[in-house]
Formats: sequence, structure tokens, C-alpha cells
Amino acid sequence: MATLSGITVVSLEQAVAAPLCTARLADSGARVIKIERPEGDFARGYDHVVQGESAYFVWLNRGKQSCVANLKDEADLALVRAMIARADVFVQNLAPGAIDRLGLSIGSLRARHRRLICCSISGFGEEGPYRDAKAYDLLVQAETGLASITGTPEAPGRVGVSIADIACGTNAYAAILDALLARERTGEGSTLAVSLFDSLAEWMAVPLLHHDYGGKAPSRVGMAHPSIAPYGTYRCGDGTAIVVAVQNEREWASFCARVLCDETLATRPEFSSNSSRCANRVMLDKAIGAALAPIDGAEFARRLDAARIAHGRLNGVDGLSSHPQLRRVEVDTPGGAAVIPAPPAVRNGDSRPTLGPVPAIGADTAALREEFGS
Repeated sequence: MATLSGITVVSLEQAVAAPLCTARLADSGARVIKIERPEGDFARGYDHVVQGESAYFVWLNRGKQSCVANLKDEADLALVRAMIARADVFVQNLAPGAIDRLGLSIGSLRARHRRLICCSISGFGEEGPYRDAKAYDLLVQAETGLASITGTPEAPGRVGVSIADIACGTNAYAAILDALLARERTGEGSTLAVSLFDSLAEWMAVPLLHHDYGGKAPSRVGMAHPSIAPYGTYRCGDGTAIVVAVQNEREWASFCARVLCDETLATRPEFSSNSSRCANRVMLDKAIGAALAPIDGAEFARRLDAARIAHGRLNGVDGLSSHPQLRRVEVDTPGGAAVIPAPPAVRNGDSRPTLGPVPAIGADTAALREEFGS
């Protein structure tokens, strides 16, 4: 039996963060009822690249039921209230203040349903001067300082996926699981609030602590590590780019002797510790580049393997698509079967779990109206 079998989740959700959270709940066996506006979750229209469906929507909405409801209509609002009354979990990521204006304030829901777990997902949280501000992934990457430490020395950059939404959705999933466990022990539900800003701010702990206690935040170093060297991308004589990660002095000595074939590098004063290597990064990279110029990528990789130095190819998305380690799983969509990356957790050795279908807009509306009496 699936872990969350028998758990019902009602979600007023759109975009990425909340749908990711409830997709994880659905993967764990929960029944997830997704409430969509008449025009549908706007993520349905982001693109049409997967069998005519949005890549975002296919990724985040497998295994859910779709119910169309106009929340400005009293009958539809009553339907949603009836669903929530029989739910274990209520998730919402509407615009700031919208849930209260609908008469579905979290306080009133928790007062009526003491076992209900309510999870609100927002941009900046329930308190503070930014609580009413709209927030989207790139804005939060900028506000939290993530963009300032991402990119090349010349300019800040965006992390290439919706990392604020992903962090927040994952945190919301974990918080709901924690609340379900607490309810088993106490019989009481919970009121949860998770924000994009808090999620990324917590992930920014190391740069922030460097700033607050060390007086300086890490600088942008492109495809390199700001505080470990050598840890970054190096090119061989044939142009092959390989990312190398040397983590300690033992590995550094081995890297010099067995990969670069110059053990004297390890004992040069300017390279004798991680701190000195970081301080002399330009000189270090020049020395490594000179040692790699006569060899090709295959030989470099062979030497790294022999020395047991961690390394990886600098792949494009095409490289991921053909990667031998990539696990995929098939899901049904309204436009036909699609293959997507498998969920990251492998349970009981099942590396390719069966996921529920991605619903067409309103696919379950009639059945849900009958079930919940509207």
C-alpha cells in the first residue's frame, strides 16, 4: 500500500511551487484534488512542447484530479468548502490576501476542522513588510542575493531552472509530512506557511554567513567553486571540458602527481593549502592548463579515474537526455504518453515507479460535483 493512501489533499494551486508539493504527495499515494479556474492553471499555457501540453504542467501534475470551479460563484465555492471539510490537507498558493477575500481564511478553516492541515505557499511569507508583494522565481533569486553570486565575474546570472519554486515546493512537502506525523500523535492538524523567499534565504546560509562573519560574500567565479580550488572546469588540448573537484590536501597531492604528472606543484608555497590556492587561483589555473595542453579529454578522464579524483563532463541538456544514469518514467497526458524524469526518491528498489496520469482541464469536475454534493 502507498504511504499516503487514504489521505485526501485539496489544492488551490497554480504555477510551480504548490503543484510540485502536491505532485510529491500524489506520488506517495495521496488523493490530490486540484482546483482550477475556468481557464485552467496558467502553467498549462507556458508552452505546448509535450504532446501539445506544457512541459511544466506535465512535470508537476501527474496523478491528480482536476476540478474546474469559479470561486466567485457561491455554488462552486460551496463545493470547494465541502471538499475541504472532508480533506486531510489543504494547500493554497493564491495571490496575497486572495484566500481571505474568498471567505476561506486559514484561521476559519482550522477552527471548523481541527484535524485539517493547512499549508499556505507565498512569495515572501505571512509577516513582514513584503508579505503583500507578488513574487516570482527570478524576482526571489534577485531579492535573496542568489543572482549576485551566480554567473561570471562580469555579470550576475539566473539559475537556469525555477529554483525558488522548487525549493519552496519541496519544503512544503516535507512540512506536510511532518504535520501528518504530528497529527497521528496528537490528533491535531497544523497551520503551515512556506515561502519562496525563506526557502532560498535558507539555502543562502553559507554566503550569508561569509558576509556576516567573514566580512565578504563569495564572488562570482563562473564554473568554479568560490572557496575550494581546484574545483571547476578545465579544458584539455582537444578542447574537451571536464569539471574537476579536489576536496582535500591528499587529493591535491594525488592530482598533481598522478594527473598533472608534476608532483612539485603540490609543494609550491602558493599552492600548498586550499586558502593559498584560492588566493592564487589565476596562477593555479594557468599551471593546470599548461599541464593539460598536451593531452586529450579521454586521457584526462583516465588519469582522474586512476587517481580517484571526482570529475564530470560539462554536459548540455542533450548530454542529460542521453545520460546512462538518467531514470525516466512514462505518464499519460491528454495528448498522449510522455516520458519524464523519474521522481528522485527510490522506494524499495522501484527505480521506475508508476505515476498517475496528467489530467485534462476539468477532467474530474462532474464526478467530484456528484461526490461532494454540488
